[in-house]
Amino acid sequence: MHLRYRFMRTTLCVAVLLLTISSPGAAAVSQQKKLEAQTLLEELITYRTAKGYGQVPDMVDYLEDKLLKAGFSRQDIVRLPVEVEDETVVGLIVRLAGKDDADLKPVAFLAHMDVVDALPKNWQTNPFIPTVKDGYLYGRGAQDNKFGVALLVSTFINLKASGYVPERDLILAFSGDEETGMLTTRQILNHPFVSDAAFALNSDAGGGTITREGTPVAFSMQAAEKIFATFILSTSNPGGHSSVPQPENAIYELAQALLEIKNLAFPVTFNEITRSMAHSVADREGGEIAKALRTLLENSNDNDAINVIRQYPQYANMLWTTCVATMLEAGHAENALPQNAEATVNCRILPDTGGVDHLLEKMEEAVGSSSVQITQHGESVESPASPLRDDIVEMLQQGVALNYAGVTLQPTMSSGGTEGREYRRVGIPTYGAGSLGLVRPDDSRAHGPNERIPLASFYKEMDYWDYIMRRAGRGDIK
Repeated sequence: MHLRYRFMRTTLCVAVLLLTISSPGAAAVSQQKKLEAQTLLEELITYRTAKGYGQVPDMVDYLEDKLLKAGFSRQDIVRLPVEVEDETVVGLIVRLAGKDDADLKPVAFLAHMDVVDALPKNWQTNPFIPTVKDGYLYGRGAQDNKFGVALLVSTFINLKASGYVPERDLILAFSGDEETGMLTTRQILNHPFVSDAAFALNSDAGGGTITREGTPVAFSMQAAEKIFATFILSTSNPGGHSSVPQPENAIYELAQALLEIKNLAFPVTFNEITRSMAHSVADREGGEIAKALRTLLENSNDNDAINVIRQYPQYANMLWTTCVATMLEAGHAENALPQNAEATVNCRILPDTGGVDHLLEKMEEAVGSSSVQITQHGESVESPASPLRDDIVEMLQQGVALNYAGVTLQPTMSSGGTEGREYRRVGIPTYGAGSLGLVRPDDSRAHGPNERIPLASFYKEMDYWDYIMRRAGRGDIK
């Protein structure tokens, strides 16, 4: 146990495990192995791997030592350090070598080791001291995404201990800065263990919703992401004394421009994945949501249906590109006219709709003022949707069925961002994988206070990943 924190394991862990590890299929992983995976996750939570704390290398040290003790060779463990703003972050690659005579491309399994920082004063528990309470494990990263690291490492160790040799190489690819820049992701993609992967499975982009009684509601598999792009809108004027207002005012000009952005309507656009998502939501929700979505599936320009679905932003965001103001900065003194005003606008762009350049043209056209400058801030990553291959979908569907029989896995497009976009950009099809069942919205606490993971669901994931790795390692999926 990491020396910075020691804590008493409660008997609740064992009790929950004994009551909940059963699944419709035979459990592949022992109770003891599942508890060991929980212990690993608890240890990982103690590392404050948020930007600025420099603890990603320490966590990699811990994982590397654990993997070496499990029998992995140093040649199969690769550290990839990257300097970011005077801080060293590290990516980690681990190979479970396949048979020497197999002419098959590897499969990569993704997770990220870094977290968004947490303020202890806003939590009911200390975010960096793992706490088990009421069947949940609390701690920063418990859900996003150290549970993925713990599950994948534990499964690798268990496979190694069993003497399992896959037909092809299986690769763990763990980034150290997914939340901030994904520079380690790009280093990982350049490494020969990963660069020619047949496909990748992302533990940070799968799972689903269950009821409090454990009944499955819906499970998804990410196969595409919107393009993340941020723009800066800026205005400037000579300024002057506030007692003598002028017709031109940098704040007013910026405010008018933001209203034009707010009213900028992007067209409804379906692709293979979002069409499937719309059908699924319509079947599940019924009522006016279903009517509006089914109308748009037939006629994407129907204004009445568009107006209805705008009232449900949690579903509307899959239908069109979105842009929203997120930050403001203006003026320099309360008794002076503003000389400068600046706003940040964040956009999530549908794939295959013209990209960032096309969106910038639309924004400039909507604002319609030469006094408002619009520039892109930072880099955007445009990546295509992954093809919905029957063989991969079938494998992931069978994995979910181990724990939740009868559930149909739904391909989805994320409006947020994961490192899957980096893999898709270089031509590696990438799919969200996992059957982690959460009670939503209560359990949706990633990036927020009191992040937690239900232990019953975590234990089931051990059976899921054992099946998925063995199935991917067979080599019949090219």
